Amino acid sequence: MTKFLISRRRLIKVGAASTVLAGLAPAIISREVAAQEKVVYVNTWGGGFTEAEENAFYKPFTAATGIPVKAVTPVSFAKLKAQVQTGQYDWDITTFGSVELAQGMAEGLYEPVDTSIIKAENFGPGQVLPYAVGSQGLSTLLCYRKDKFPNGGPQSWADFWDVKKFPGNRALYNQSYTIVAYALLADGVPKDKLYPMDLDRAFKKLNEIKPHIKVWWTQGNQSQQIIKDGEVDMLPLWNARAQELVDAGAPIQMVWNEAQFQDVYWEVAKGTPRAKLAWEFIAFAAQGKPQAEFAKRMPYGPTNPKAFDFLSKAEADKLPTAPDHLKVAFKPDAEWLGKNLDSLKERFAQWLAG
Repeated sequence: MTKFLISRRRLIKVGAASTVLAGLAPAIISREVAAQEKVVYVNTWGGGFTEAEENAFYKPFTAATGIPVKAVTPVSFAKLKAQVQTGQYDWDITTFGSVELAQGMAEGLYEPVDTSIIKAENFGPGQVLPYAVGSQGLSTLLCYRKDKFPNGGPQSWADFWDVKKFPGNRALYNQSYTIVAYALLADGVPKDKLYPMDLDRAFKKLNEIKPHIKVWWTQGNQSQQIIKDGEVDMLPLWNARAQELVDAGAPIQMVWNEAQFQDVYWEVAKGTPRAKLAWEFIAFAAQGKPQAEFAKRMPYGPTNPKAFDFLSKAEADKLPTAPDHLKVAFKPDAEWLGKNLDSLKERFAQWLAG
């Protein structure tokens, strides 16, 4: 399984859990809570992601408890912060990667895990943290249109930056720490030397590619559409979004080299009046079988090792947690980014607007 990215000294001392639930354990779902509450609201990414969550998590949870689950899009760290500050909640649960988890913890935006509901011994090693429970692992990787590059397209971020060797329309993800890392890789920084980030070097490299970026995408559906329609010829995509296009017959090549891999976690918004029900839902969704059902529909890597009992080798080989994919990926340093993300976001936004 993947290695937990945030400093363990800073977050939690977790022993290896020996038991993982194989399926729905009725004891996890508190009928008393179910009787008292009416609905749980889950912040989600939309499109195929939400559809996969509905089939793997929402509908089975409702069938088990009678409690409806409502999806609210899009995922937004700014919205989380606004909810906590105002006490007005449109949703209770969200999913963020290790970087936003560290940032939100520093700002006091998450409910602590309810250990009366979430029992670490029922889940995989490192899956239960003080303020979050593992959801999935995902990679953001380079993709290109094979019809545009019939003899082979870019195989690295240095190739992406090479507009002469690989001409064509480009898009980038409007996420500061991801794109800054790609810029450093394009400039020759080794994957294991990305942190602490040399921001002056990164922004100098970003200046080279900026005139060639047609779209700075922000949502998964948007990223799929612009390459599917041929508006752009290459861009970084979330691996499951890319796999959806490939499975649908789109001429898309996925390049796992220098992909950014992140662990992703369920978090509960600090102060939500539905916190107890939220943890009941997460206890269900973080089990092996529901995680496997999600991965079959949206191939992100389960964080619960028991999920692999319900996945074929062919299904597991598509995931970002496959050994061949992980060994060529890099992972953000969540501890460094948690301390520097606000200033990095501000600098990136100013650069983008300039």
